[in-house]
Amino acid sequence: MKDKKKILLVDDERAILKVIGIKLRISGYDVTTASGGQEALDLVKTESPDIMLLDVIMPGIDGFETLQKLRAFSNLPVIVFSARPENAQKALSLGGNDFLAKPFNVDEMVGRIKTLLGERPNSN
Repeated sequence: MKDKKKILLVDDERAILKVIGIKLRISGYDVTTASGGQEALDLVKTESPDIMLLDVIMPGIDGFETLQKLRAFSNLPVIVFSARPENAQKALSLGGNDFLAKPFNVDEMVGRIKTLLGERPNSN
């Protein structure tokens, strides 16, 4: 049996962590959550996730700064998401691999995760 892919989900809103986390677990992923940028950076080093889902707008170290710090030591695939679609260009220019505007369809997010991880999408 193959190991589950690990996802690090980063958002300061507990409700988002819970809802997206449940959907990702149902989709067969191992999910670790962080509620801030520094916590996320620490977890990348200790948990070795396969991909990070990163919110932009957070108190303290925001998603942009988190992404900049991450790129100093890791090429981990990152899907950035934000309630502000105008953040897309900056997120991608800082090294994000993909961008989703909130609110987004979680099934679409799962599809993009599969693409970045090189997994085959389900045929349904």
